[in-house]
Amino acid sequence: MIGKTEQIEVNTSGERRRRWSAEQKVAIVQETYVPGMSVSVVARRHGIMPNQLFTWRRLYAESALSAAAGGEEVVPASDYLALQHQIRELERLLGKKTLENEILREALDLAQPKKRMLRTPPPARDDTP
Repeated sequence: MIGKTEQIEVNTSGERRRRWSAEQKVAIVQETYVPGMSVSVVARRHGIMPNQLFTWRRLYAESALSAAAGGEEVVPASDYLALQHQIRELERLLGKKTLENEILREALDLAQPKKRMLRTPPPARDDTP
């Protein structure tokens, strides 16, 4: 380690967390895939914990880091699950109403011939005096 200096970053701002853009995260993750490079070395170089970098690698593999970079809106997983539940409930109600509609239509079709049978045609009038 002679002749090699290590850079230390001192955070003097009041903010404890650093904000990494999606592009920065992708660049850091891609560094870990360089042959001969380890996650620990890359993490140390950028001043982040290796477990954070492993999380970013997992998200990168799932293409979850690119959504924010693509300018797409990102919603919390809880909101997404709630909306999925609401869609399933609406589809269930739609199916129920469709079934009720079919039953009522069949009942109406069955009732119409009975109405015709109850109404017998009036007797023919004979116009002879």
